[in-house]
Amino acid sequence: MKVKNYKELNIWKKGIEIVDRIYRTTEKFPQKELYGLSSQMQRSAISIPSNIAEGFARGHTAEYKQFLRIALGSCAELDTQLIIAHRRNYTTQAEVLNLQEDLDHESRMIMNLIKSLSKNAKP
Repeated sequence: MKVKNYKELNIWKKGIEIVDRIYRTTEKFPQKELYGLSSQMQRSAISIPSNIAEGFARGHTAEYKQFLRIALGSCAELDTQLIIAHRRNYTTQAEVLNLQEDLDHESRMIMNLIKSLSKNAKP
């Protein structure tokens, strides 16, 4: 069965879940972080499903893989920001670990899709 819409992709759905969780987490940050770490974490999270969607919509495998790599980079960026937030005592260890598990799962799904697209690419 061929996927017709990016909204059918589990990696896109997982990305949306991560966005929701990051917004819930950053709502508890101090007001002084509204335009700093909080905003940056939200942008990084939003970048994940956004790049998955944009790459899918491009319709070319090479472009799709490039956008997936950008989404993968956003996962790493967000993971780093979670560590910073925890070091600033804005999050609990449990929150960070749960979000890192989600990011690790998302990253593995993205890498697997990149590998799959590479295998199925026409020579």
